[in-house]
This record gives sequence, structure tokens and C-alpha cells, in this order.
Amino acid sequence: MKTILITGASRGIGAATALLAASEGYAVAVNYRSDKAAADTIVSRIIEEGGTAVAIQADISRENDVIKLFAETDKRLGSLYGLVNNAGILETQMRLETMDSERLHRMFAANVIGQFLCAREAVKRLSANNGGNGGAIVNVSSLAARTGAPNEYIDYAASKGALDTFTIGLSKEVAAEGIRVNAVRPAFIYTAIHADGGEPNRVDRLKESIPMRRGGLAEEVAEAIMWLISEKSSYSTGTFIDISGGK
Repeated sequence: MKTILITGASRGIGAATALLAASEGYAVAVNYRSDKAAADTIVSRIIEEGGTAVAIQADISRENDVIKLFAETDKRLGSLYGLVNNAGILETQMRLETMDSERLHRMFAANVIGQFLCAREAVKRLSANNGGNGGAIVNVSSLAARTGAPNEYIDYAASKGALDTFTIGLSKEVAAEGIRVNAVRPAFIYTAIHADGGEPNRVDRLKESIPMRRGGLAEEVAEAIMWLISEKSSYSTGTFIDISGGK
């Protein structure tokens, strides 16, 4: 049984991916930062359906937490096969002129540095140079990396732009070591993250501007993530799948 670690897997896209991964036969490390009850619920659902999963607390913006997260995954589920870099934050919509440096530090710590640290620990385990068997990393970016999200959260958009560049660079760095690195760029997905930005119904407000005239589901994003994790995408690295209704 292959083991994958999904960060931020207690809700939204991460939770949907954990459930799908387990249904496809993966052992799943369900990472969460603070909502233990939600993570435990996901794990219980997986176990009830005959799957294997554990919940592991860690704040990925903290290096020591990341190191412990991967060590605990090794201990409880065995050798790592894949990482889904899903955890991230969104803060209240505002223009740049009202943002302070504390917000920017929080944003880039959670949405960029944390992903670098998690990918670092994954590469240590997966790289053929280190005796690993290869594997896959999928970064969860956002269409905001391309649009810039003006007047709402350009800091979030910039953090996802950094994640896109990271995806390209790391994919080339480790391609010959048996590791594939890809990303998905969802947008207008019905998840709780919009409430974090201060507008829970944002997708409904914008759906008429989407060519498909609807918002997306976390489960639809999970399907793309799991395709990129799996051997079905064995010749794909450094690539992106936009999941945004044609926007």
C-alpha cells in the first residue's frame, strides 16, 4: 500500500483528496493545523470504509512541525510515496494599501515557505539519490497566480505565483531522481476558505462570469490531484491543470 501525506486535509480540497486517495487504496496521512475533530472525522470515514489513515497535527509554517510531521508519517504508515502540498491560508479581502507586514509574513510562511519545507522532506525520502523509490508531489496552487486577484487578495495570488515557479524549478531539479512535481490551479471552488476571506458566498457572486456558469466542487479538484499523484500521469512533470470552469 502506497502512503501519501496530504497537508491541510481536515477540510475542503484536502479532505476530498484524502477520501478519494483512500478509496483508491492509498494509506493517507491527514495533516491538520488546529481542527482535530474535523481531521478525526475524515480518518474515521476512511477507516469505516476499510481504508487506512491517521491524523497528524502540524503547522507547516513551522520547520520543527514539518520535520515531526514527516517523521510521524514514516513511523505510522511506512515509506512515503507522495505529497499533496495543499495547506494554505486566505485572509480578509483588502487592497494592498491597507495590508500590514504581519499579514504578509503569515501569508508567505503558510503558502510558500511551508510548501518548500514539506517538499524538502519529501525529496529526502523519495529521491533515488537518497536510496528512495521515487514518487510524486502535487502542489495546490490557484488560478489567482495568473489573475493576480486585484482588490481582493493580491498577497494570496502572489504566494500562489511563487508556488507555480517553485513547481517548475523543483520538477526539473528532481526529475532524474524519480520524482515528478506537478500542480493544480483551482478557482471558484465551493469550500470554506472563502469565509476566511470574508465572503462565504464569493463563488455564487462570480459564477455568471465563469464560462461554465457554475462553481466547482472539491471532489473535482481531488480527481485531478490524484491523477497527478498516480502512475497514470507517469510522463508528466512540471505541468499544471487548471480547474476553473474555463475561466
